[in-house]
Parts: sequence; structure tokens; C-alpha cells
Amino acid sequence: MPSLLDPIRIGAIEAKNRIFMAPLTRGRGTREHVPTPIMAEYYAQRAGAGLILTEATGITQEGLGWPFAPGIWSDAQVDAWRPIVKAVHDKGGKIVCQIWHMGRMVHPDFLGGAKPVSSSATTAPDQAHTYSGKKPYGEARALELAEIPRLLADYERATANALAAGFDGVQIHAANGYLIDEFLRDGTNHRTDQYGGSIENRVRLLREVTEVVAKVAGPERTGVRLSPNGAIQGCNDSNPEPLFVAAAQALADIGIAFLEMREPGPDGTFGKADHPPIAPAMRRVFRNPMILNADYDGISGQKVLDAGEADAIAFGRTYIANPDLVERIAKGAPLNKDNAATWYSQGPEGYIDYPTLGEARAA
Repeated sequence: MPSLLDPIRIGAIEAKNRIFMAPLTRGRGTREHVPTPIMAEYYAQRAGAGLILTEATGITQEGLGWPFAPGIWSDAQVDAWRPIVKAVHDKGGKIVCQIWHMGRMVHPDFLGGAKPVSSSATTAPDQAHTYSGKKPYGEARALELAEIPRLLADYERATANALAAGFDGVQIHAANGYLIDEFLRDGTNHRTDQYGGSIENRVRLLREVTEVVAKVAGPERTGVRLSPNGAIQGCNDSNPEPLFVAAAQALADIGIAFLEMREPGPDGTFGKADHPPIAPAMRRVFRNPMILNADYDGISGQKVLDAGEADAIAFGRTYIANPDLVERIAKGAPLNKDNAATWYSQGPEGYIDYPTLGEARAA
């Protein structure tokens, strides 16, 4: 069986190892959602990953409700992403842009007071991060049928912009209770039209978005993220296995390059499952590379590869604190611990100042 350190071909992308960097929202953009120069250093530090999946990146202001998170809908954003992508490429890395519509998780503050859109008129639990502190979420409105072509065009433009910025591909964020996930799961999708009710109907938006993205980027440069096995941000499904197997089949039919799955265990440290992993059933229909993500370290990740349950592992919080994670896993070296207080802060602390092994020894 392959090692985490072995190369792998992901569609058109030659990844030098199977240690991928998971998408990680870090909040280092501007209030206008333009990437900043410090992000080039951050991603370049982590270019040893076989593939970097960027932080979630908004396709429109309608779909972006996270303070200081980057977007990819404007020329200014594209221009600011270019040197970041180049910095990764100059270090021999590969990087894809994760494109994001947050659906009902966008607070009205980001929309001039307007309601966010979702599959149905529902309200997310808990509170949103806004520029003026945490606030309860507002009720979403159901996306109208007449608006779906416009939404698909937003994804199409974001994909073209990502390629114009130099990214090696795109990943569609269809997980974690955001817009596409809100359409997939019956806990949030109460529609009675062709996008609601049956599994086939609830998968429809995911399929249509993926078809549009793959038409622009090519399926060989298109990936998708899903999170099937538990409630997240108030989004869940009453019978997730047939739903997500159908989703995997739809993605397989389109021929996308990879599927990344976030599936925590029942005792997960960042979300807990209420259902056994569905990835094994999905893997029976989705035969292209599958990447698993949730609470893995080098040892447990290698066990998954040895068992044939995945082709690569995406590491999240460990990549926040260990820019040289590949070297540390290869040497069995200890890992830095991440500082949660700086996950979403705006400065260099907890962002570009975690020491590498060499720096730790020198100190």
C-alpha cells in the first residue's frame, strides 16, 4: 500500500505526497475580502504539502459572511491572489482554490440588512461572526427557481477567476452546513419543487454546480468537499447514507478529480458524528482519489491508506501549527500545538510565526 510520503496524481495535478493541507478559514483578508500579502508567506511556508486546499473563498458577497475572509469574484481579489499562488508554485507546491457560498450562514450585516439565501426559509442556530462581534443568525429566504441560473453563473465566474489567478484547480465547498449542504440535507431542505423532496432532487444543485465548474476548469481540475456523517451548524439529514452515495455517484458520473470527506468520529475534537462514516459506501461508487479529513495524525492517516480506505489525508489544525508537517511526519517528530485564540485574528501571530523543526532546534 502507498505511504503518505508517496506521490499521487489527482486528475491533472501531480501531488508530490499524500499529505494535503485542508481548507482552513484564517481571516487575514481585508474588510472588502481582498487577500493580503501576508497570505503569500503563510501558504508558501506550507508548500511542502502534496496539495494545498485554500481557505474557503467567497464566490459573491451574497455568499460570504465571514469577517476578513477572501473572495474570488472581483478583479482586485484575483490580482491579490496571483502572488500568493505564485509563492506556492515557486516553492514547488500545488494549490487549488476552495470556492464557497455560505447560504444561511451569512449574517444580514454582510448584506446591507437583506436576508441570506438558503434552500428554505430556516434559521441557523448559535451566532455568526460579524465585524461588530457575535450576533444571532437571521432567517434565510428560500432561493427562488429563477435565481438558480444566476447562482450557477456566480460559480462559473469564480472558477474562471481562480484559473486566471493561476490556481491548479478548484474545490467546491459542499459541506459543513453551507448552501449546497443546505440543499442536500432534508433537515434544512423543505422545498417541494425539483430541488427538494427526493434524494435525486436534493442532489440536483450539487450536480449542476459541479457541471458548471467542471465545464470551465475541466473535471480533471475539479474537486468537491462533503461532510456526510453528522449535524454541523444545524444542518443534518434523517437518512444520510443513500443521500451521500447518490451524491458520490453524481460526482463520479461527472468525472471530478477528487472528493474530500470531512467525517469526524463520535468523539471528534472538532464536531462529533451521529452516524458511522459513510465514506466506505461512497468509495464503492466514486473510484477517483478520495481524501479523508478529521483528527488524523501521521500514524492514523497511514493506517487509513494501508486499509485502502483513502488515497490521501487532509490535515487541518496540525497544518496551522506545523508549516513543515510533511517533514515532521516523515521523521516522526513532535508537533507544535495550535493556538485557537489566533485562528481568526488579523496579524502574523499564530499565522506565520510557528517554528519549523530547524528553527526549534536553533532556539
